[in-house]
Amino acid sequence: FIADWERVLMVHLEVDAAALQREVPFALDLWEGRAFVSLVAFTMRGMRPHAGGRVAAWLFRPLGTHEFLNVRTYVRHDGEPGIFFLAEWLANRLSVPLGPRLFGLPYRFGRMRYEHAHERGELRGRVSSAGGRESLAYRGSCRSAGDYQPCAPGTREEFLMERYTAFTQWGGARRYFRVWHAPWPQQRAEVIVEDDSLLTANWPWIHGARCCGANYSPGIAGVWMGWPHRCAARDTSCRNHPSVERELSITA
Repeated sequence: FIADWERVLMVHLEVDAAALQREVPFALDLWEGRAFVSLVAFTMRGMRPHAGGRVAAWLFRPLGTHEFLNVRTYVRHDGEPGIFFLAEWLANRLSVPLGPRLFGLPYRFGRMRYEHAHERGELRGRVSSAGGRESLAYRGSCRSAGDYQPCAPGTREEFLMERYTAFTQWGGARRYFRVWHAPWPQQRAEVIVEDDSLLTANWPWIHGARCCGANYSPGIAGVWMGWPHRCAARDTSCRNHPSVERELSITA
């Protein structure tokens, strides 16, 4: 699949590693001995199959554009760094059943309103559970001048943002899929979480988490998402994966 990821806000929380590890079926990948969970709020636009042209894009229009909230952490499997999704809320009921079945992703329906107005330097959002009892609400700011740069090599921001393999487990089956896009154009943002009941209702231990930074990106066009594979049959080199090589040649 190909899609555009727009107006992306990542809020990073430092959490208790032992409590987090009990929730995750893969070994945590730690930064200087510390564990992190990131909240990733963005809009996916125009998802469509790589093949099929305009007809396939038209068929996918009911599924192709909606808001996401990913709650992800950082893992390592067979020496390869990646991410693991604790949960993903999305504002499209039609898409919710597809995530677990196709990719092993923990999709949930949520009601979302994002106002990521980087042109004015203003960031605001609210995500509510399907029943509306719990919410995640935040507000913040970024520089409206648009000074976006890739993460500096070797930094914590690069560790948290530049991940291109997702590991999943659903129904006892461990799988992975890969994503490819150019490095994130990003800048640091200032964010205050005003309501975290959506998080603490699902993971009580996250109540003691420390917000340790945020990053904002205007987004990336043409993000490539590969099909899932069972972990036992993995090729650990993302860049040498045949499907990735084909996509790189197409998008070059």
